[in-house]
Amino acid sequence: MDSNAAYPVGFYFSLSFEGDDAAFKEVSGISKELGMEEVAGGGENRFKYRLPTVSSSKNLVLKRAIVPTGSNLITWCSNTIDSGLSIAIKTQDVSVDLLDNEGVVLKKWTFYNAYPVSYAVSDLKSQESEILIETIELAYNYFNIK
Repeated sequence: MDSNAAYPVGFYFSLSFEGDDAAFKEVSGISKELGMEEVAGGGENRFKYRLPTVSSSKNLVLKRAIVPTGSNLITWCSNTIDSGLSIAIKTQDVSVDLLDNEGVVLKKWTFYNAYPVSYAVSDLKSQESEILIETIELAYNYFNIK
């Protein structure tokens, strides 16, 4: 990156689900880490070996103002969570794109075989005039970065 280039900002992003763009206020949980296991060496008491195990990641958490009209994303959440596993879970690939100031994709995270595991709505409070926020949490198998 040259010295005159600006670093990307975290507020300009888009989320794509089934080919449709969905606007969200916040996306969190983009992380992965390699697990570690400590193993004591035979006869060596001064230290333990730290060996890598499987990688793990957090759930993807999406927050936005509640959408008053129908939404494919909310329908997918309802069908998955309400089915009680009586039908097979329909997984989807979900992409999050970080954009520059002209809308060009700088970085793309694709979450494979994602499915909803939680849906929540912020508290209803008669004394406050805050925007009602819905939160959707997605589990997934893995993600890659392009």
